[in-house]
Amino acid sequence: MTAPTTLAARDFRGSVTEGRSTEELKDIVFHVGAELELAPAENIIEWAVATFGERFCVTSSMSDAVLSHLASTVAPGVDVVFLDTGYHFAETIGTRDAVAATMPVNLIDITPVQSVAEQDATYGKDLYKTDPDLCCKLRKVQPLAEGLASYDAWATGLRRAETHNRVIAPVVGWDEKKQKVKVSPLARWSDDDVDRYIDDHGILVNPLQYDGYPSIGCWPCTNRVAPGEDPRSGRWAGQNKTECGIHQ
Repeated sequence: MTAPTTLAARDFRGSVTEGRSTEELKDIVFHVGAELELAPAENIIEWAVATFGERFCVTSSMSDAVLSHLASTVAPGVDVVFLDTGYHFAETIGTRDAVAATMPVNLIDITPVQSVAEQDATYGKDLYKTDPDLCCKLRKVQPLAEGLASYDAWATGLRRAETHNRVIAPVVGWDEKKQKVKVSPLARWSDDDVDRYIDDHGILVNPLQYDGYPSIGCWPCTNRVAPGEDPRSGRWAGQNKTECGIHQ
């Protein structure tokens, strides 16, 4: 169930309805990116909503609801996009449902073209074992790209503290593959910043976070992590793979 979106909430989000050209979007990043680098997360979201209106959305993996909550306080009715791969933990789906039921957001589910069963029939059973990169491409990268087609900018919960591969993630940058403005309001947040926000606002957290899963993806490719280990080490364990491709 998704939370209803009221007309008043939609009106708050701004009046930009037509998409900008690629050059216009790149120009926005060039002129504003550095200026917002040290801005508070709330201000970054306020800028994005004012700039892109309904052509701006927030994406969430539902590891927690920090970004969804933050965006909803700035722009009630904001689109929150969730990529349902068909391989999520039940706890992740439960977190998604709780966000939709308790926050003033417009939750949008994106699903792959093929169901898991259809994918198995086409590529062989358990593609995540035989070709994990292709599995991620079919169930994550391509569906998200298609789901973001009607937006000029998307916000992610990407944080530099999560992994060395993300150290250079800009607060406002250009996503060359998607040809969109990529906004990372939490990029400069530390783990302590996230924990403090959760405690201060009573934020929903995926229960798996408290069960040894600090980084949560699809269940076949996510393992528990021992205390003190790299939080991302439970993802694609034993494989030469650290990212699904969405942020590459």
